[in-house]
Amino acid sequence: MAALSSLIQPFPSNSISSNTAKTHSSNRLSLNFISLCVTPIRRTRSSRTALKSAAQTGTDSCLVEKSVNTIRFLAVDAVEKANSGHPGLPMGCAPMGHVLFDEVMKYNPKNPYWFNRDRFVLSAGHGCMLHYALLHLSGYDSVKEEDLKSFRQWGSKTPGHPENFVTQGIEVTTGPLGQGIANAVGLALAEKHLASRYNKPGHEIVDHYTYVILGDGCQMEGVSNEACSLAAHWGLGKLIAFYDDNHTSIDGSTDIAFTENVDTRFEGLGWHVIWVKNGNSGYDEIREAIEEARSVKDRPSLIKVTTTIGYGSPNKANSYSAHGSALGAKEVEATRKNLGWAHEAFHVPDDVKKHWSRHISEGKVLENEWNEKFAAYENRYKEDAMELKALISGELPVGWEKALPTYTPETPGDATRNLSQQCLNALAKVLPGLLGGSADLASSNMTLLKMFGDLQKETPEERNIRFGVREHGMGAICNGISHHTKGLIPYCATFFVFTDYMRPAMRLAALSESRVIYVMTHDSIGLGEDGPTHQPVEHIASFRAMPNILMLRPADGNETAGAYRVAILNTKRPSVLALSRQKLPNLNWTGIEKVEKGGYILSDNSSNNKPDVILIGTGSELEIAVKAGDELRKEGKAVRVVSFVSWELFDEQSDEYKESVLPSGVTARVSIEAGSTFGWEKMVGRKGKAIGIDRFGASAPAGKIYKEFGLTVDAVVEAAEVVCQG
Repeated sequence: MAALSSLIQPFPSNSISSNTAKTHSSNRLSLNFISLCVTPIRRTRSSRTALKSAAQTGTDSCLVEKSVNTIRFLAVDAVEKANSGHPGLPMGCAPMGHVLFDEVMKYNPKNPYWFNRDRFVLSAGHGCMLHYALLHLSGYDSVKEEDLKSFRQWGSKTPGHPENFVTQGIEVTTGPLGQGIANAVGLALAEKHLASRYNKPGHEIVDHYTYVILGDGCQMEGVSNEACSLAAHWGLGKLIAFYDDNHTSIDGSTDIAFTENVDTRFEGLGWHVIWVKNGNSGYDEIREAIEEARSVKDRPSLIKVTTTIGYGSPNKANSYSAHGSALGAKEVEATRKNLGWAHEAFHVPDDVKKHWSRHISEGKVLENEWNEKFAAYENRYKEDAMELKALISGELPVGWEKALPTYTPETPGDATRNLSQQCLNALAKVLPGLLGGSADLASSNMTLLKMFGDLQKETPEERNIRFGVREHGMGAICNGISHHTKGLIPYCATFFVFTDYMRPAMRLAALSESRVIYVMTHDSIGLGEDGPTHQPVEHIASFRAMPNILMLRPADGNETAGAYRVAILNTKRPSVLALSRQKLPNLNWTGIEKVEKGGYILSDNSSNNKPDVILIGTGSELEIAVKAGDELRKEGKAVRVVSFVSWELFDEQSDEYKESVLPSGVTARVSIEAGSTFGWEKMVGRKGKAIGIDRFGASAPAGKIYKEFGLTVDAVVEAAEVVCQG
């Protein structure tokens, strides 16, 4: 029997081959749907490991085409009803989406978080109606018909871009282009890492693929190249990326700005590259490409699938007009006629519905089979099984906090970056899910886990990750790791100023509730001679302004340990630890548990909660506040010194607690922090004084810079005397 791609010809009178010119003049296509049916035979689960053509399996080719068009029109109808969205990608990518979800991927719609499921990421998140349509057909409870009809509406489970915290079945939050493919690298790395640690001969309990669809825009974004370079370096053979090669972006044809040879670039990175020339109806080509990709074990695979954006639309296909707005009622009607779709909006034909419904029972079988395999594994490898189960559930080991080091004022002073390394190495011994690394600054960030080696292609079981000079890719990869398994706790590090290179990934970590720990050293002008290019000024304030992220600036060893404790316990938000390069003393009265309050009283010689003045310090400047307090007490003043490690944590405390630390009746307040004063009025009030830096830094030894910028004990004392006078 002829291959399916030669049987189905939805464009017989004006066929679109792989050589069709990608120009706007070719938008108007004469499309005629031909319904061709062959004898239907149900696909079995075995075809998920050995893909066969429709002719070989006896799959009803008419049903395949009807299923694909169902996906297309669910997307078209949802975008049209919302009068907002991106119909073009779902219309072009429906064939590869169908093959993946209906024939290839293993998952359980009734348990979206089954551990050994295949992961799917839509990096081109603007085309999310493709994903929602596939989840709906597959039987996920998170996307019912009413959810499709409320696409992009308030309170909907189908937001304008995929959001993992809103819709079950969505692995990671995508939308900003390039982030999804980088997240997928993190997901695939996590799979390889866990498989290497826990699989045993005859017991491959960690065994799944990560599939991703990315578009031209993702290819243009630098973060994708950073992550894909690492994917090849790590040999992520279970990462398979589909490149939707439709040559169209919002501004028009991609040839106005993007003419590189993507195939050659990925081959240069070390990927296996396959080209599906007919992504519109070449189902067998897609199947064969996936089978080939799965046979390549030592490297990731890029399947370039040449498609037509807005496929089926007579007047908008192959045009930017199909990219970012609804087709319009007339064009929707014309597209229905063109593809022979004589159904009302949001209709799923009964035979399509019946065909897809088997995924519910098949998913349960797949999970039950895996549970049986795990039971056999657990019977033989009890300790490993117990540890893996804890990672899957996210349960922390009992008493893990006791591993954190404690410090006294007699402990020699040290830079908090060094104290951070002590904490990391202590935690790594008791937290099997802790892993991470630096963007080529491990020896400066002090992030190496001394009892482990480097995670490399041949040693994926290790826990030190070398990211190279790729801050953005590092951040996005860590997001993927965090969403693979609850108990995996990724950390990543660079100089604090270089968060500018990774901020988009950090923002998405906050948005998507990723527990990632950012170990950011060289946190102020205190780094000294490297000068203003490396001295962060506005960065602390900028992260305090970002929702759902903890900005922590510890002052000594106990506060550094407390910051790690907080970061581990906060499972649904990332944490930034700003750490010093210069040595700092271990202060009296700091405490690990105190950090969870965000701000707390360090010392106080007042009574009845009525100090004459409140001095507030963070990080390296807390020592200055303490010394200033001592000087003011010599003058007879009642002084309260407050350590303010985290604004966010303090804001979450009860009104009673906040009043006990910063009583509203005390308006004489002085803050000191080696960073922007932006926002400090919230804490010191209109009558208070914020000492900080509202210009770029300078190149000089740290002590000289502090003096020149007025970050001194004398400056705090002088400011306190002024505010006390009212």
